[in-house]
Amino acid sequence: MKDYKRILVTAALPYANGPVHIGHMAGVYVPADIYVRYQRARKRDIRFVCGSDEHGVPITIRAMKEGVTPEQIVDKYHAIIKGSFEQMGISFDIYSRTSNKVHHETAAAFFKKLYDDGLFEEKETEQFYDEKAKTFLADRYITGTCPVCSNPNAYGDQCEKCGSALSPEQLINPRSTLSDAIPVKKKTRHWYFPLQHYEAWLREWILEGHKEWKNNVYGQCRSWLDNGLQSRAMTRDSNWGIKVPLPDAEGKVLYVWFDAPIGYISATKELTEYWADYWCKEDTKLVHFIGKDNIVFHCIIFPAMLKAHKGFILPDNVPANEFLNIEGDKVSTSRNWAVWVDEYLKDFPGCEDVLRYVLCANAPETKDNDFTWKDFQDRNNSELASIFGNFVNRTWVLMHKLCGSKVPKLHEDILDDDDKWLIKEIERSKLNVEGCIEEYKFRDGLYEVIDLSRKGNQYMQKKEPWKKASQPGVDIQQSIVNQKLIDNCLHLCLQLTANLAILANPFLPNTAKKMLHMMKVVDKILDWENAGKLKLLSVGYSLRAPELLFRKIEDEEIRFQVEKLKNGLVDNSNNQSRSLSGPNSSTDSNRSEPNSYRDVNPKSEISYDDFAKLDLRIGTVMACEKVQKTDKLLKLTIDLGGESRTIVSGIALHYQAEDMIGKQVVVVVNLAPRKMKGIESQGMILTAEDKDGKLRLLRPEEAVNPGSSVS
Repeated sequence: MKDYKRILVTAALPYANGPVHIGHMAGVYVPADIYVRYQRARKRDIRFVCGSDEHGVPITIRAMKEGVTPEQIVDKYHAIIKGSFEQMGISFDIYSRTSNKVHHETAAAFFKKLYDDGLFEEKETEQFYDEKAKTFLADRYITGTCPVCSNPNAYGDQCEKCGSALSPEQLINPRSTLSDAIPVKKKTRHWYFPLQHYEAWLREWILEGHKEWKNNVYGQCRSWLDNGLQSRAMTRDSNWGIKVPLPDAEGKVLYVWFDAPIGYISATKELTEYWADYWCKEDTKLVHFIGKDNIVFHCIIFPAMLKAHKGFILPDNVPANEFLNIEGDKVSTSRNWAVWVDEYLKDFPGCEDVLRYVLCANAPETKDNDFTWKDFQDRNNSELASIFGNFVNRTWVLMHKLCGSKVPKLHEDILDDDDKWLIKEIERSKLNVEGCIEEYKFRDGLYEVIDLSRKGNQYMQKKEPWKKASQPGVDIQQSIVNQKLIDNCLHLCLQLTANLAILANPFLPNTAKKMLHMMKVVDKILDWENAGKLKLLSVGYSLRAPELLFRKIEDEEIRFQVEKLKNGLVDNSNNQSRSLSGPNSSTDSNRSEPNSYRDVNPKSEISYDDFAKLDLRIGTVMACEKVQKTDKLLKLTIDLGGESRTIVSGIALHYQAEDMIGKQVVVVVNLAPRKMKGIESQGMILTAEDKDGKLRLLRPEEAVNPGSSVS
């Protein structure tokens, strides 16, 4: 293996048109962060760059639908995404954005260099055009009926229902998402990058030079190359993006997949004046962490661009992961079938490492995997809390009780086979974990960490130091021997705990910090060179009282999350949903956002008889309180004239509980009851959303009798 002087790690740029979900975390950001934290612990020169991808079709669609500017969209979601990464401990050296001036300059200069070298093909082609909106339509701007499964809302590039890759020409009854007009073909001029000129080189570089790449990456590259490469347009008709730096290119911008990967370069420029060392010197190791839908861009198109430009290094590895499904179903942002990271952080404060653990333990490294809330609970309670956390807690409690709250001495003259076995396991675990991480097998590496804590529990259970401390009727000499046996057991368990902190740090950084606090040691102990050693905690050193590393997650919390997922509890109850998509997202398509629901997800036409089935009545709020352990739910007692009902509503961010009392509201009274956070909700309060995104109650102009019918 080549001896590299420095390492540059990139993580796929998420589109700034919505928050990130756990599929992105599992596929890209958690594994990348594990790798980077490990390399930092080894004191290697490493930089970790990422940023928001702020150009492209989904962002302009969102802006048009919401009646705001693209700048407002990207500013909003850049902040949300960045905050989620920070809370999850994703330790970027820089999290930039492609709207920054340095990126526009870098991408434009890259394009101009290839243009000046005569590498582009200029072509005039016919593309779909919206005559009403007076704009050319990218594939995502066109919807119609899928020719494969008859889904009436398929996009011009993909059907989200059956997963088929499509082109706009294949859609039945295509229409523009901007105006609902039928698109027509119109001539337009663009610049194409001739990928076929680099096919022979790519075949040699990948198929002969990188056989060590993951099977899914290598196999997909081989498939693309075997099918033959063709010229690909590197410009688009749009006013949002990086303007094509040519005098005759009015209304043209760089294709987002030409622009976005150059964001890695521009972010590195922002990070350090020595950026060229990381991009242009052959003794730098470049690693791209991505999802499997981005393989072609990072393994074929971007390397061909770098090769054509000259002067840049190429990726050493592209450890792409497969997709993470949720509760047995593919992630679908349009159906709100996703677990959003920003919501998780609110629902489970202080449990960032639990999510990191579950996503790594169940990572889709070689095939699509499934996230379930039950598995999330089981892994937390049965592995993190009952194995890892339990071992550390038992060690600390017994140390305080049997060893005077100090690290006891190791009496080497009476070490037995069990002691020697544990010592070897500590030394061996370091080698196993680092081997797994170096080979991008993070799931196996995490297993080694949890398995070492499991072995610590087995060792302690076999030694039973608590029994030796309470043996009645033993003489002084035996008591001395017993104390030495207690000392040896707890000394080794304490040294094992220190090793666990080092080994767990790449995976569970917040947990490692808690353990450092309990041990009263500084961060330097986490240096990888200390792993496998047995003198990390000095004999006679007093340690702090134990604190639980992981809390148990209750059944009620899991039931709430499953119900929330299945019913779209937080947003769909108020006719809202969320969205994230883009070329750098791991598993996505569009999802709508407040203010756009009516346009993006119009409901099918119904008859008067359908509407007449709704029983809408005026109710008066008699009592109201916040639902515990939630941010958005209120529990209301509502007088409906002849009866009183309990209703749970997700309006707590918009109304204070005390302000609701006495208000009259419109209630759907013949809706089937459902439980929310353990409370049976016996109806639904109707709300509407104002121009600022705030929910407003639908109310009568003047007070009417409770129970009055609405028609």
